[in-house]
Amino acid sequence: MKKKGIIATLWRWIKRAFWGAGKEISEDDKFVVEKIESPSTMAVKAFFRRKLAVGALVVLISMFLFVFIGPYFFPMNLNYTDALQANMAPNNTLMKVPNELENNIKNINGFADFTVGVSKDNTLYLWGNTKNNLTNVDYAAFPDEIQAGNVAHAAAGSDHIIAITTDGKVVGWGNSSTGQFGVKKQESDPYTQMPDVLLNGTIDASKVKQLIAGYQATALVMEDGTMYMWGNNNAMLSLPEFTKGDKYNTDVEKVAFSNYYAIIMRKDGTVTGGQTLTFNMQKAYSNKDGEIKNLRTYMADRTVLDIAATNNCYAFIMDDGSIVVFGAAEYGEKDIPAITAEEKMVSINAGTRHFVAVGESGKVYTWGHNDGGQCDVAGKTAAEVYTGAKQTYLVNEDGELTDKAGFSGYVMGTDNRGRDILTRIVHGGKMTMTIGAVAVIVSTIIAIIIGCLSGYFGGWVDMLLMRITEIFSSLPFLPFAMMLSYVIRTMPIGETTRIFIIMIMLGLLSWTGLARMIRAQVLAEREKEFVLAAQSMGVKEKRIAFLHILPNVISVILVNVTLNFASCMLTESSLSYLGFGVQQPQPTWGNMLYGANNSIVIQNYWWQWVFPAIFLSIATISINIIGDTLRDVLDPKSSQEK
Repeated sequence: MKKKGIIATLWRWIKRAFWGAGKEISEDDKFVVEKIESPSTMAVKAFFRRKLAVGALVVLISMFLFVFIGPYFFPMNLNYTDALQANMAPNNTLMKVPNELENNIKNINGFADFTVGVSKDNTLYLWGNTKNNLTNVDYAAFPDEIQAGNVAHAAAGSDHIIAITTDGKVVGWGNSSTGQFGVKKQESDPYTQMPDVLLNGTIDASKVKQLIAGYQATALVMEDGTMYMWGNNNAMLSLPEFTKGDKYNTDVEKVAFSNYYAIIMRKDGTVTGGQTLTFNMQKAYSNKDGEIKNLRTYMADRTVLDIAATNNCYAFIMDDGSIVVFGAAEYGEKDIPAITAEEKMVSINAGTRHFVAVGESGKVYTWGHNDGGQCDVAGKTAAEVYTGAKQTYLVNEDGELTDKAGFSGYVMGTDNRGRDILTRIVHGGKMTMTIGAVAVIVSTIIAIIIGCLSGYFGGWVDMLLMRITEIFSSLPFLPFAMMLSYVIRTMPIGETTRIFIIMIMLGLLSWTGLARMIRAQVLAEREKEFVLAAQSMGVKEKRIAFLHILPNVISVILVNVTLNFASCMLTESSLSYLGFGVQQPQPTWGNMLYGANNSIVIQNYWWQWVFPAIFLSIATISINIIGDTLRDVLDPKSSQEK
């Protein structure tokens, strides 16, 4: 045993002579040599022994990743609005077709955030956002006239439903405040009354060719070409013209509604938009002929097979099987897909901002806005295609649902402009945290320079810098920031530049407290021996102040930077909440709360303020917990962990 011990000792000496001392300590030495840890290592270990602080750190890192990586998964168009999806509560049912309907489909119809379907056995089904939070109207509360097996046709508008029973009675429910059911409360109401034959009588339900509902308006087309249209004249601007006399309500084949206009296709293949939507000099696009400078001239010797309309765009299937699109195409509605010369289109449908066409072969073609995946059925086959606002349903010859694609719902609902709250929280959080971080960096740099120079040199330098600090600290922070923000808002500069100025402004107004604290720490540190030693060695003053003294007060700076980050985030949110910070449509957590700052939203649309408030609160609380914990573990005078 003794021989082995001598050999092992010699081997250790040889290794230390040629390769240096080993990193590992022998088992015997572990009981002799006390393990030495640096203060930073001890602080890190102390921090991670505190479960609350570790939890706050994990939450904060997760939020950083969420708001800085999230925009790649939740792209945002600042100019995007959709009135039909406005104020929608959190839900995941917009595309949830009832199981009883899936293999027995007669028709599916949707215009906004809820959809209706009728089965072949004449039963009505409803799915989507079935309750209006403002009016408390429950679309799922069917009238007594609507029973299982007695609904022949149904259509869903923006805020109402119209159905025709098997015995020919027209029934409406939902919101009727603007004549959606075709009934005037007063003679002076700007509404078009439902014809008496529908209001007080019945029709032959088997002879109904089309029933369509739109934005506070409805149209019904019979097989003999008779058209009935009613609703709010101020919402559907085509109503007064199309319902006056017999000029437009005979020989009608199909009607298409956009948000504010209607177009009519007659049995002879001609199409009209009336005087409110004239085709004269209207620029259009064709997948066959390219750009069309005058739509009226182009259609003079052609006929139309089918029509459809999105919010603000219209599409025709021409007699040669080509597609023509015109209107305010903001989301790719004019980007008609490539179609082979042999393929001819036979039908077309539209959602809020997307088109779906079917060729003679049954192949499906889609184009337009695909924010919810509603165009992802391109290339598949179907006998019939039905669309919701952001949904597409493919049905075969037997009435069976073969495929569906689109938007299933909003996890956190939408705001008053139909914008996704979750997407805006992601992008708003990125903006809020970026502004807070830049403001903290600016204020910290200023505080370090002022504090170090004032504390180290003292004398007139200290006197001058502290008087400047007092001037800045005497300014009322929030009112002064509001004044500066208002002045910046009136300047002719871009939004990006204005946001950058707000970041700098917050930093310039929030450095005084940290500067005083650094000054006090430097005053104490400069009297120590290592400073005297550095001076005697001829080290330059600025090196002593910033490279020798400053590292000894870094713990104080680190703690205050952490806490100031939360303060700057709250300040930015406060300015935005008061209307003096970042302006809409660019989101921040603060201006999202400002947008929800009225009693109607607070009472009826809770999700518009609850979710931004939760994210802002969690981020601020997490940062404060981390800052408080750092202050405890970095304080060398702490006798025990709190």
